[in-house]
Amino acid sequence: MKRQATVLRNGSARFARVWSIASALLLLATAGWSQQPSITWLGTLPSFMRSVAFGVSADGSVVVGEARNAVDQYRAFRWTQATGMQDLGTLPSFNRSTALSVSADGSVVVGAAYDAAEQRRAFRWMQATGMQDLGTLGGSRSWASGISADGSVVVGEAENASRQWRAFRWTQATGMQDLGTLGGSWSEANGVSADGSVVVGGARNAAGQWRAFRWTQMTGMQDLGTLPSFIRSTALSVSADGSVVVGFAENAAGQRRAFRWTQATGMQDLGTLGGRESVAWGVSADGSVVVGWTFNAAGQPCAFRWTPEGGMEDLNQTYARLLTGGSVLSVATAISPNGRYIVGGGFNTALWREEAFLLDTVPEPASLLALGAGLAGLLGLRRPKQ
Repeated sequence: MKRQATVLRNGSARFARVWSIASALLLLATAGWSQQPSITWLGTLPSFMRSVAFGVSADGSVVVGEARNAVDQYRAFRWTQATGMQDLGTLPSFNRSTALSVSADGSVVVGAAYDAAEQRRAFRWMQATGMQDLGTLGGSRSWASGISADGSVVVGEAENASRQWRAFRWTQATGMQDLGTLGGSWSEANGVSADGSVVVGGARNAAGQWRAFRWTQMTGMQDLGTLPSFIRSTALSVSADGSVVVGFAENAAGQRRAFRWTQATGMQDLGTLGGRESVAWGVSADGSVVVGWTFNAAGQPCAFRWTPEGGMEDLNQTYARLLTGGSVLSVATAISPNGRYIVGGGFNTALWREEAFLLDTVPEPASLLALGAGLAGLLGLRRPKQ
């Protein structure tokens, strides 16, 4: 009896300790995940009529993109909840700009400035320095599309002395590095891995065909091919470790189809939502969540999210209760590393204009409560018999 009492006492104490830890962890989790999903319409700059977002920081606190006015002139912006939309200005002698990507902490922004003749120049912006002109590869034009997590590596396309566009990788120490082509004369870089070591984009091969590529210093450009019955492809974004690439393939009629590529699977067609076209714009850090744009069965453009488990979903349907008055999410252009925050452009019926949005997809509390309900069983926690 004495031994049995000791076992029961020890078992009860162990259960209480472990259950206490599990409960504490669950409370911490639900405290951090107790918010409901939300959509924030980001507005536009003063005297501008519409906006679209192209990049988001890791924690969703900073969004970048462009605002446009009535005569279709545009200006790069950086948005935070505290400041609203900040006009980033443009380079000297240039009159327009667009912001296309932002570092993980939101402090470094890249994009392009334009002059009256539509000449464009890649820039890198920080609060302390303003816009820095990144130069070219010997020509007169350039364009910055992607940035590493710490903001030290920038990728894009630039004109060389022969007036050919080439994909580039830029650092403060090296300046612009020409990444070459797939055997042709043109290339462009659109995305870069978190550490700046893997670059993706599109390039012409020796046969003049445009193909998505994946570049590393060791391998150079790798041709990722295209989807069956498609003739072209372009890569737009890459996962944090560089192993997952997303973009679109294009057929002879100019119709596009979103793809997700890995070394093991090759190019996977992500399909559509009933329409003819789709484009994958962004991917989460682990490569499991893809966002972009597609047509639905009614021929309307809509923002999508794709996962291996759920396939392609219309964000307008998933978050319909957040879209009051018939507002629409038309395109999703970027996603935060953890997959929580999605940005892009849509139509805000409250102000009757096209507008940048920030979608916080934080899971409902029920999802964590369900996880917690199974926690005891998972850990083998059964209350000792009394």
